Formats: sequence, C-alpha cells, structure tokens
Amino acid sequence: MAKVKPFKGVRPPKHLVEQVASRPYDVLNSEEARKEAEGNEKSLYHIIKPEIDFEPGFDEHHPAVYEKAVENFHKFQKEGWLVEDDKEKYYIYAQTMDGRTQYGFVVAAWVDDYMEGRIKKHELTRRDKEEDRMKHVRVNNANIEPVFFAFPDNEALENIIRTVTAGEPEYDFVAPDGFGHTLWVIEDDKMIEEISSEFGKIPNLYIADGHHRSAAAALVGDEKRRNNPEHKGDEEYNYFMAVAFPASHLKIIDYNRVVRDLNGLTPAEFLDKIRENFDVEEKGTEIYHPTGLHNFALYLDGKWYSLTAKEGTYNDQDPIGVLDVTVSSDLILRDILGITDLRSDKRIDFVGGIRGLEELKRRVDSGEMKMALALYPVTMDQLMNIADTGNIMPPKTTWFEPKLRSGLVIHKLD
Repeated sequence: MAKVKPFKGVRPPKHLVEQVASRPYDVLNSEEARKEAEGNEKSLYHIIKPEIDFEPGFDEHHPAVYEKAVENFHKFQKEGWLVEDDKEKYYIYAQTMDGRTQYGFVVAAWVDDYMEGRIKKHELTRRDKEEDRMKHVRVNNANIEPVFFAFPDNEALENIIRTVTAGEPEYDFVAPDGFGHTLWVIEDDKMIEEISSEFGKIPNLYIADGHHRSAAAALVGDEKRRNNPEHKGDEEYNYFMAVAFPASHLKIIDYNRVVRDLNGLTPAEFLDKIRENFDVEEKGTEIYHPTGLHNFALYLDGKWYSLTAKEGTYNDQDPIGVLDVTVSSDLILRDILGITDLRSDKRIDFVGGIRGLEELKRRVDSGEMKMALALYPVTMDQLMNIADTGNIMPPKTTWFEPKLRSGLVIHKLD
C-alpha cells in the first residue's frame, strides 16, 4: 500500500509567490529561463537553472553551476524569500486551464514504494538525465521541484479536497502563461492523519509526469540511507516530494507527429499505402480532429484526412498494442516511412497538443515538414493499465498540461 506523510514545506511568503514560482526546469532551455528571470533575483530559476547566473553558453553541468544552486538556495532562505513551515503539513494544489481545475495533494512519498515498484512508471529513463537531477538533489539536500503522481479515485480524499478548498487559499494567482495556481495549507492534525490513512489504503501510485525527477529523488534517498551507519528509517531523506492527483481529475493531451519527407513516395502513393490498413476519408482544408480511439487526422498536401484503422490492425487485448501511438508507429511511420527509432530519427518531430492542430498545419505549410499526424489522446485508464502490467509506453505518448509550478513548496531531506 502507498505510504505518504506530511512534511515541513519550505515556501515563499504569500506576497512573493508570483516572483519566486517558475515553470519546471525541463520545459525550457537556459536562454528562455534567463529571459524569464531577467530583473527578478527572486525567481526560482536561479536555483533550478543556475546556469543563468553565468555567461551565456556556460556548461550547465559544470560543478560550479550545481554549487551556485546551493548558494542561491541558501540565499533565498537567508533573505526570507523561502521560509520553512513550523510543523509537518499537507497541502492541496489546484491548477486551472481553460476553465477546468484539477486538485492534488502535496505529499512526501516513500522511497521504498518507488524502489519496490508500488510507485509505478510507464516510461524509460535515461541515466544521464537521472544523474543530472541526482546531483541537484544531492547538493541542495532537498527536492526543489515536485514530481507528478496520479492515484485511483478515493471518495474520502475527494471529500477532504472539497472541505479544504471551500476555505481561503494560501496562494492564488494566474501565471504568465494564463494557467491558474492555487494552494491551500492543511494544518488540522486529525485531517492530516486521515490523509495518511486513506493513502495507506491505495495499492499503488502512478508517475504521470517527471520520471527522471522521481528516479533521481528516490535514488538519492536510497543512497543516503546506505551511506548512513546510523540509519533508522524515519529520516526525512526516506521520502521525496510529489503532487498526487486523483486519476479522474487528470486529462492527457494528444501528442502529435510531423515528418519531413514521404520516404520517396508521392502524396498519392503514400495515401494508397495508407489505405491498405486504414479507411481514408478526405476532409478538405478545415482542421480535422480525431474523434476516438483508432481514428487519426492526417494533414498532407494542404488537405486533412480522417484515417480509421481497420479491424485486425490493432490488438485491444494488449495494453501496448491497443495504443494509437503503436498503431501509427508500426503501420505508418515504420512500414511506410521507414522510421524505426522515434527517439533518434531526425526525420520526425513531436508536437504537444497544447499547441493545437494549427501548429501541425503551419509546420507542413511552411515546407519544413511534409506531413502531420494527429492522434487521439491516451486515457488515464490506459496509462495505469500499462503501468500495472509492467509495460512501457512507446516514446512521446503522453502530454500533461498544465505543468506543475515549481517553487510553491520545497522539501528538505534533513
């Protein structure tokens, strides 16, 4: 069963939260972070992307950059831009996008749950990315940014969400990207105990987003206890920070593909090959959105097409085979276009659904790409089923939006 606990959050005073809070480290590059933090010494980018305090082009993995992160973290606390809570607490964090709000619990998750597979993953991780975040956690002795979890719906926890969010929030602001962020602090001991108890009834937690951060946080915790001859098991490093959302609150956004060429085929020849496994219907120049599982939108030569996979081309009994990313990767990208490695092939690029299908059209019309393929989004049930069966999703399958805002709460490991 899942084990979580409250913790003493380190967080900005209410009047500074908008200056401190930032986007996650991995959704923008160094120059974008430098620009967003310009003129704002309180921006969390000085801790999570500290290379912005060096000359442009400075190696972001240089030891001096990690040391700068620690220096800035200490400075933020000394200046009162980050302040540690007086007792262990839970927090409820809400995100609002396009009039829709999702509510999650900010918790300290147990390292053993990750190491022993009760915190389930659906993506592979790269060791170099893990090590980068491990260095960041090690030097700061803290989880500066949370990971993004989902859990099966629980009515008692839903009731707590309703009760807490009826009260006054600690933070409530709209970020520059237009997404709303609201945080409530839970101080009531009885409610804190109930939250821990209810999570203890949930068999598994699921990583929705942040596989590298999860791995890094858990591995550092495991590393610390192995290096501590006085280890008892109740130390703070046995836990790492996560925001856990009920699965029904979350909506996975489509993750689409654009391809630079047709592998030597003309548009007509390409469509003929598509027809072998798909029912093809021309939709004209108006943008077409996939209507359901196994239906795709193709943009080619100034026109949109509906592609519906024929019976027998997918396996609804297979957690991976049923995915539209598998169907399209096998029957279109591999068999027709010769793209076999989605991670490394330079002929293909990926566009998150947050940018809309207009972005697919733009990239093809510009001549940069030859065709675009829009997919129906994966569901949370599919994601959890894949994780439960020990499978790994193909690359570039899920896109979660909005991203968690960093800097609302930080978790120290001591």
